[in-house]
Amino acid sequence: MIIDFHAHVTVDVPAQLARARQAGVGRTVLQSTRIHPEAPTTLDGLRTEFARLVAVIGGEAASEDEFRAAVDELRDAVDARPGESVALAPVRLDMPADRTRARLDELLARPGFVGIGELTPAPGRAHLVEPALAVSADHGGVPVLLHGFAPNTADDLRTYASLAARYRTVPVVVGALGGLNWLELVDLALDTPNLHIDLSSALQVFAVRAAVRELPERCLFGSNTPYGDVVAARHTVEAAVTDPAVRDLVLGGNAARLLTGG
Repeated sequence: MIIDFHAHVTVDVPAQLARARQAGVGRTVLQSTRIHPEAPTTLDGLRTEFARLVAVIGGEAASEDEFRAAVDELRDAVDARPGESVALAPVRLDMPADRTRARLDELLARPGFVGIGELTPAPGRAHLVEPALAVSADHGGVPVLLHGFAPNTADDLRTYASLAARYRTVPVVVGALGGLNWLELVDLALDTPNLHIDLSSALQVFAVRAAVRELPERCLFGSNTPYGDVVAARHTVEAAVTDPAVRDLVLGGNAARLLTGG
């Protein structure tokens, strides 16, 4: 089975999953979002959504109402297509550790919630993800997806790796191939056995090729929908990875192992 490990809920989930099926994807791992850049039909509308995106990835905290609305949207998407879609549990990073634990415990008890993410700390604040890693460890090591693209920095990736080394039973997945810091991420993963790489939004096909060559069992296919397209993302992996056995691992085998605790 091909598994898209990194996709965000869109405003039209049936169309989103239909596109995934065109790419041969049998299971989509959905994440919540407060931003819907796929929705606007004008440049001004798109500009507004991206201004919100810049604020979110820059560390702007969600209000409780915003957060709950995003969780409800995610839950409804998974409930509508059980099996075809599963979810990673989101959590605010501005809460005390006990509240983080309570919220994640509640979500991880729900059918279809198979991990934690995508967590997006502000640049220089990557340490804030640690309470979520502790919860994952207590849940048998469910995967945790962390934002890896800009504005997060190479220092943030190093913090992720340091935390992963502290929580060895937790599969820590860094999203979007670390953006421009992909070489640093590959080096960190080589030294950190539970650090995994999501290949979505890769900036160069040779970056995908290099990451998979070095870490064939720890690279995961992802589309980063709606910021990427799932069909195009599959073509990128197929262009970069010619060995059929390795390609099967990247497109689904590695993710299946993480999602089943194998």
